[in-house]
Amino acid sequence: MSKRRNQRQSSAPKREKVRDIFVARPFEGMADEPEWIALRELVPAASAPLTLKPEIIEEYGDRPITLSTVLPMAWPAMTRQDGRVFIGLQRHVQSGDVSRDLAVAILSALRTEPGDTVSVPALPGEGPRLQDVLVDGPLEITMHDGFEYWLDAEQAEDPNVKASLERANASIYPTVRLQSAHAAYWCRVAPDKGHVRWVLPEAEDKALDALARLSASGDLLLGENTKFAGMFRAHGLLVPVWDIPGEGEGADWEAPLADFAKRYADILAETGPLDPDARRAKQGLIGRQLTLR
Repeated sequence: MSKRRNQRQSSAPKREKVRDIFVARPFEGMADEPEWIALRELVPAASAPLTLKPEIIEEYGDRPITLSTVLPMAWPAMTRQDGRVFIGLQRHVQSGDVSRDLAVAILSALRTEPGDTVSVPALPGEGPRLQDVLVDGPLEITMHDGFEYWLDAEQAEDPNVKASLERANASIYPTVRLQSAHAAYWCRVAPDKGHVRWVLPEAEDKALDALARLSASGDLLLGENTKFAGMFRAHGLLVPVWDIPGEGEGADWEAPLADFAKRYADILAETGPLDPDARRAKQGLIGRQLTLR
């Protein structure tokens, strides 16, 4: 009996193992790397059109592609009846290379008939990345107060999608894309508390040294009643976060952030070793750093 069972087991096809690949800066080299990170990690509801490379259009056909911060039930991709493809940046399952995940989601959606459910592998392994699939360029970002932009008429009647839409809309907090620095956002997280968060474009070590020098000289704040809350390390770039009062609107923080951005740009020009005060400040900043993946 055990011999026959062993024979059956040995004849069963082996499942192919897919090796995960870790890429610390999945959006490196793209024209809008900081904004890709901001939309993935900081922004509740926003979208941007994407342009497929000619060779991808030739193989799969030309369908409108929209990047979305999140999709219903955190799907990686969906297709509407009108043929439009949506790709979700914020999703439950991901591999070690976010760029590869998004590329395979796009290609999977292009293989799917309009309106059908898109099947996307959780661990895609090696293959094309965003940089291979899209025409690179600045993202034309549209901020949204709700997620109604997801839906066509048929999807709007689906009770599961409607329930997900209501939950998603309830989770949105007021967020404004600031103009005084690229990939910077204001948000109000409570009636008495807000944040300004900025994805810095420079390499991590260079950005950290600049922040350390500003901290040592007392120039790290955005003004009175503000606090430097710490930093995220997101996909290889630093994201400083300031606690600010909850009253007021995003426009009130354009000038303070512009002043800080100038100080930051000026301090980046310093290339010598950190002095003792800046070295101590750097260690303090590292101790308040969190990593997002």
